[in-house]
Amino acid sequence: MKLCDIISREAIVPELAGTEREDVIRELIGALVKAGVVASAMEKEILTAVLQRERKGSTGFGKGVAIPHVKHTSVKKLTAAVGISQQGIEFAALDRQPVYSVFLLMSPADDPEAHLRAMEVIFKNLSQDNFRRFLRQASSAEDVWTLLGDADNQTLHR
Repeated sequence: MKLCDIISREAIVPELAGTEREDVIRELIGALVKAGVVASAMEKEILTAVLQRERKGSTGFGKGVAIPHVKHTSVKKLTAAVGISQQGIEFAALDRQPVYSVFLLMSPADDPEAHLRAMEVIFKNLSQDNFRRFLRQASSAEDVWTLLGDADNQTLHR
């Protein structure tokens, strides 16, 4: 599984407007709706599910990254959105630092193994200093998409 298999290219938000966790999650779900990956009728239900997951424990893992995620019956295909914030987002991260890169992952409820594989791929890349730095410097959706491809092809110097 590769990042470009997971991320919806049309749901890359290179300049997040939100500065709070809930606003950013809403914005990324909206990007998936706009991309046609999530039915607009399910937007509120998905938002509620992601926020319920966040209440169990923040998905802000530290080092400026967060991976809010949900497994849901209305999700038919594993997909994710990516958002970048230049000002930083209060995400209740483990290191208490602002979050600059957010990957919102949504998976079908009946495929927990794919969910775990996707989380592993995302986390493996976000664990790399160069990947995080380049992601934060990306100024367009095309820049982010190119970076994801480079990571998939392991052309980033790690």
